Amino acid sequence: MLELLSPAGSPEAVRAAVQSGADAVYLGYGNFNARRNAVNFDEAALQEAVQYCHLRGVKVYLTLNTLLNDRELTQAAKLVDQVSQMGVDALLVQDLGVARMCRQGAPDLPLHASTQMTIHSLDGAKAAADLGMTRVVVSRELSRDQIAYLCDRSPVEIECFVHGALCMCYSGQCFFSSVIGGRSGNRGMCAQPCRLNYGWGQTADKPLLSLKDMSLAKHLQELEEMGVACAKIEGRMKTALYVATVARTYRKAIDDYLKDPALYEKNMPWYLDQISNCTYRQFTTGFFYGKPDSEAQIYDSNTYVKEYTYLGIVGGTNEEGLYRIEQRNKFSVGETIEVMKPNGENLEAKVLRIVNEEGEEQESAPHPKQVLFIDLGVPMEQYDILRRKEDA
Repeated sequence: MLELLSPAGSPEAVRAAVQSGADAVYLGYGNFNARRNAVNFDEAALQEAVQYCHLRGVKVYLTLNTLLNDRELTQAAKLVDQVSQMGVDALLVQDLGVARMCRQGAPDLPLHASTQMTIHSLDGAKAAADLGMTRVVVSRELSRDQIAYLCDRSPVEIECFVHGALCMCYSGQCFFSSVIGGRSGNRGMCAQPCRLNYGWGQTADKPLLSLKDMSLAKHLQELEEMGVACAKIEGRMKTALYVATVARTYRKAIDDYLKDPALYEKNMPWYLDQISNCTYRQFTTGFFYGKPDSEAQIYDSNTYVKEYTYLGIVGGTNEEGLYRIEQRNKFSVGETIEVMKPNGENLEAKVLRIVNEEGEEQESAPHPKQVLFIDLGVPMEQYDILRRKEDA
């Protein structure tokens, strides 16, 4: 069955992914991962995340997918030994030297070839297998025919991205951020200069290099039939709301086509509506049908489409029966918000009360990360997500 792999850029996102039906999560630890600007994890948080996931039957893949220099290999080797003992299920790597080091230092820990390795051919997959890797995350630039060809002949599992941001450059081959700002994407520090406005003469007013987001929600059954082992969602820099929204949508889509392909087709409008309920840059199928045309790019505006604002995740209750949350964006008494449940249900509710940790009533929640207790007049469960629909 197609494994659903969700990003987890923070402990909060781990819980959101697991509760929303992800089969596995991928996350970063230390400085040797391609999203160093994500919250990422310290030692205690990583150990807790691994335990949390494994208790619920979810795998944890650790990203070690940047290029390293010789002086960093000793530190990286210690990190590999440490996470191996913690019980992570696989490492994603880019650097060939790191791959060799991992095989020597932790021979029983599976290795996955990161998309940063730019593997786009059968020979590339075979080379990864020769290096001891068990899975290849193929380049986003492959068409469905090329993906099917690899799945049919590859000696290792094939994983491909099905949702999220697209790079203007070939996977793992972009030097734009490094040249312009000294922040290398291959060192986990991409500043995304491709999202800026460009032009000629004295005018730079259009995001000429900015691509739309990928969505293959319509093609999950096809990927399964090809033999793709894992469907990967991009987004380790995204909020728990994004992770939960996308993961639960793809979870339902996968479960629906396994139950009945006709049900999958019937519910397609629901899937497409749901993935539009978090920040995104319009959608494209990328290279899935071959080389994309200008429709895959954004020429008018580079701002995210944002239909909902993330307010927080529901925790336990206090002695009054009020629900605990750690606030993420401002909301007020009297507002109508939504309770987003992992099973796909969305409930509208009015904020009746907001109480702080000292027991004091508040009319609004203006302070990010403030711990609050709230009453919405409806029953909620731990890990439900609160969001507010914004005016168009």
